[in-house]
Amino acid sequence: MDSLEPRKVLSLLFIIAIAVVFTLQFGPGSNGFATGQPGVEAPSAAAVVNGREIPVQQFLREYSGQIQYLRQQGSPVTEAVARQFGLPQQVLERMVNTELLAQAAERHGLRASDEELLRILQRSPEFQKDGQFDYATYQAVLRDYFRQTPADYEEDLRKRLTAQKMLEMVQSGAVVSDDEVRTRFEKEGNQARIVFARFLPTMYADKVPAPTAADLNTFKQAHEKEIQEYYEANRFVYQQPERIRARQILLKVPANATPEQKAQVLTRAQGLAKEIEGGKDFAEVARASSEDAGSKANGGDLGWVERGNWEPELANAAFALEAGKVTQPIETKYGIHLVKVEEKKPAQDKKLDEVRDEIATSLYKREKAKELAQAEAQKALAEVKAGKALTAMFPPEKEGQPALLRFETETRPEAVQTDVFNAASTNVPHLGPAPDLLTAIFATKGPAPLDQAYPVGEGFVVAQVTERQLPDDANFAAKKEELRKQAVQAKQYEVADSFLKQLKKSGKVETNAAAIDQVAGG
Repeated sequence: MDSLEPRKVLSLLFIIAIAVVFTLQFGPGSNGFATGQPGVEAPSAAAVVNGREIPVQQFLREYSGQIQYLRQQGSPVTEAVARQFGLPQQVLERMVNTELLAQAAERHGLRASDEELLRILQRSPEFQKDGQFDYATYQAVLRDYFRQTPADYEEDLRKRLTAQKMLEMVQSGAVVSDDEVRTRFEKEGNQARIVFARFLPTMYADKVPAPTAADLNTFKQAHEKEIQEYYEANRFVYQQPERIRARQILLKVPANATPEQKAQVLTRAQGLAKEIEGGKDFAEVARASSEDAGSKANGGDLGWVERGNWEPELANAAFALEAGKVTQPIETKYGIHLVKVEEKKPAQDKKLDEVRDEIATSLYKREKAKELAQAEAQKALAEVKAGKALTAMFPPEKEGQPALLRFETETRPEAVQTDVFNAASTNVPHLGPAPDLLTAIFATKGPAPLDQAYPVGEGFVVAQVTERQLPDDANFAAKKEELRKQAVQAKQYEVADSFLKQLKKSGKVETNAAAIDQVAGG
């Protein structure tokens, strides 16, 4: 059916977005997200807000939908970039905010009406056929993509609409003065564009030779505290349980299955085991036959697994095998499993004395690499001050590649050109928080190289201001009303943020790290 194909449209919940930070998007095309590994105990709630649960399946669905939405809008967001910028945490935070607002609305007697609900449903392109709302299409979309019944979906939608009403009531009192509008003009009109290059220790690590015995002893004596702190912070690296890297094939057994039905599934599993024994590749069989949505597409790959992650009967069978071997069919509450052990790592418990030299060597190299990065940044700065352009000195390896993707694999300094940003910004585009750098940028009166290499994160940044625009009083009158609208929107955001902080302070919000780990753990 054409109406069920993924389409590049604003989704239902984007239409009823709650301000900026509460926007939620998902729609057809967002299904199929891994919801954890069968055999691994999954959390039942992603968060509990004043005693009300946010189901983990709903969180996983919305996270998947957010990724899908960004990609549909032309942003090539990888899972690694999403995790790097905390997208799983942001999605869960939005869901918590919606629940808090909905509960506050209940206390104020606010509730979305049936008419408002129906109007949203009828406007949603996902539920239309031939330009009109179609109930059969609506049911099919909910069943095939949202995995919800109409009653559950409508109750969830009503909650969001009710949260929107609460937010609008809170924001209705936001007003701004002429002085606030003027201050906004001073910041908005103070604009700049820069080009910068990052010099990171990791770019120079391979140029640092291993320390001599004398150098290492001297370093250990001078950095004993840092070595101890590093060990404590990374204790999980040195103290690990036994692990296996495994693949699995899962055949599901219904919860109310009869003995005959169980026997049929077991027979299928035994048939697959014989195919593998006969020489068929385990990964290919998993892709063709496994019913574990989370690992099927990857040939059943589960990554590294600890014994405690699995049901005892499955763990005992798998951990007893040698690398390269496959279990016989094993039944758990999730179904019947075949597991192949790809690799094994024994348990380890290394004490500080066993790894002191290893840690000291790592810290020594990191310190020297940082010194090299700083020296290279200073060298580049001198050339920039002498008239050279960063874009000529450090051209990107791949022209046109988005900065976010480039930063994932950046192995040398590369010139990054920003869009125009203003003095109200708290981040440098494509770089993030850098308050000293921002201050220096907006202290300039025109295009010019900045006079020092600025520490940002673990590395150093050399930058040139390429465009500069100062506030023009002649434009203030023309822009005043537009700026007032922007200032009101900003005040509404501040009021909403303050209101939510108070709700969290007076209530009880518990988030489940295990739920986030299901997406953040890859």
